[in-house]
Amino acid sequence: MERPKVVKKGELGGEPTPTPGVTRFEAFADDSVWVGRIENAPHQASDWHVHPGHDTYGHVTRGCFFVEFGPGGSERLEADPGDFVLIPKGVVHREGNAGAEANDGVIFRVGEGPLTVALDGPEPG
Repeated sequence: MERPKVVKKGELGGEPTPTPGVTRFEAFADDSVWVGRIENAPHQASDWHVHPGHDTYGHVTRGCFFVEFGPGGSERLEADPGDFVLIPKGVVHREGNAGAEANDGVIFRVGEGPLTVALDGPEPG
């Protein structure tokens, strides 16, 4: 019989395919869901990447979070504490922190296939 489970902060593991500039901590993972915590130091951004088969849902708990995407990386969304973010599967993007304090959030990825694929950048705009 399955039982409820608690993963303590000190037990969080790293994501198997991290992108530089972002620290991800895995709490739970199976064939269709990845759940964890994400953080960025001030003025930090990830490399360009895609989650080809996973929709990514995020909740910002501290600091300012941004997502850049679109042709040539021309579009940018920012989220503050209490805000939620959705990055649909297949969207080439990078994320990070433009603020002066560290940011932190919770992320859920739902889908199939590789979690993260590193890229050189978005399509030119």
